[in-house]
Amino acid sequence: MSTIRTRFAPSPTGYLHIGGAWTAFFNWLFARQSGGAFILRIEDTDRSRSTQAYEDAIFQDFRWLGITWEEGPDVGGPVGPYRQTERADLYTRYARELVERGAAYPCYCTAEELDAERRQAEAQRRPYRYSGRCLRRSAQEQAALEAAGRRPSLRLRVTHLREPIVVDDLIRGRVVFEPEHLDDYIIVRSDGTALYNFANVVDDHLMGVTHIIRASEHLSNTPKQLVMYQALEWTPPVVAHLPVILGADRRKLSKRHGATAVRDYRLQGYLPEALLNFFALMAWHPEAEREVYDLNELIAGFRVEEVGLASPIFGLEKLTWLNGVYMRRLIEADLDRVVGLCADILQRAGLLPGTLTPEMRGYLARVIGVVGDRLKIGQDIIPYGDFFFKDVAYEPAASAQYLTPASAPLLRAYADALAGLEPFQRMAIEQALREVCARAGVDARALIHPARVALTGKTAGPGLFELTELLGRDRAVERLRRAAERAAG
Repeated sequence: MSTIRTRFAPSPTGYLHIGGAWTAFFNWLFARQSGGAFILRIEDTDRSRSTQAYEDAIFQDFRWLGITWEEGPDVGGPVGPYRQTERADLYTRYARELVERGAAYPCYCTAEELDAERRQAEAQRRPYRYSGRCLRRSAQEQAALEAAGRRPSLRLRVTHLREPIVVDDLIRGRVVFEPEHLDDYIIVRSDGTALYNFANVVDDHLMGVTHIIRASEHLSNTPKQLVMYQALEWTPPVVAHLPVILGADRRKLSKRHGATAVRDYRLQGYLPEALLNFFALMAWHPEAEREVYDLNELIAGFRVEEVGLASPIFGLEKLTWLNGVYMRRLIEADLDRVVGLCADILQRAGLLPGTLTPEMRGYLARVIGVVGDRLKIGQDIIPYGDFFFKDVAYEPAASAQYLTPASAPLLRAYADALAGLEPFQRMAIEQALREVCARAGVDARALIHPARVALTGKTAGPGLFELTELLGRDRAVERLRRAAERAAG
């Protein structure tokens, strides 16, 4: 068997979508499992919407995910870059060949003429298919139309077919398309630019693509492309069509479900290894009772034929749980990476300066240690630890519930106790609180909750005594006294 070659072909008209990244990952995984090559190709023919900024962002997201490519943009040497705008001559060459073979023909119909055909089909309550009028035009008629200023598009001949078109899909099995449902579709616009189905066939053939794993919405394009492969006497790639990703409401994943771009998850502090693990499990489950896999295990075990047909749910709760598993491991194995992740988030929130000193990084590492398992994604450093980097902002409900006249004397007494405490360490801090409560004849909870609000502004978060130690004596005492004044009214 020849070397496996897969590809992913994004359009730089927006950021890399979760669905696109999922498709690219399965192509990459299949290539890696077989020792083959993964190709990246940029479909930038939509010049009105394609931008270099989006292209750069797509590359950045792939590199963050760890999805690397052997051929394509930014690869040195004789291959790449692959951008469709730079391949127009190839499309022209093979369009001419299709015409010479009698497999394609020029179409001079105007938009108004085609609209009239569609309206007639609607009136007759039949599916619209192009009438094929231009297929029957003589050379003299074509010359006259061109002399009158009409520029033809190019249509592929399909409606002459009588035998069903069979697609052998690695995931879906045998799919049959009856030819009467297909049309003589346009492959080259009147301005000479190639359309999607045509350009992709030419590119996939010339790049030696052997397998195409793509979204199921492209299944309907497959018979059109197979007709073209047959006309050019080329061997078509093997295809596999993935199910559609759904949101929690079981509708196709879209912006209404929240973040749908890979960069959104990167900026929130998700880890690429967690996202790739999650991608794998969205339609393929190597072991029934297991959720966490390292990348090498996924590569070794991947079988595209085992991908399920059911549409997977993009469950944010599961992704976040999985990310928490990886985050806990990373804190143990590479704390500096977690520090960098959280530092970036805090810097974007304006809570840390752009350049961190070693002392600042060390302090942030201690904060991460105190936040602990609550840090499931990097963004969690804000709700669970922002008070370490800024003045306290009391949550209104927390203040109303716990900063009351009854708690004011307890907060003052606790502040006084901490002001003279030596050593200022967790166990001594806890003992001081319990002694204050014992002298006042109240349960420790009568002070624990007000003290937490005083120090953090919140009712939940890291361990009270650990966070107090990390805040330090001066900040802790100042916050307790300020909260006591507020509580006293």
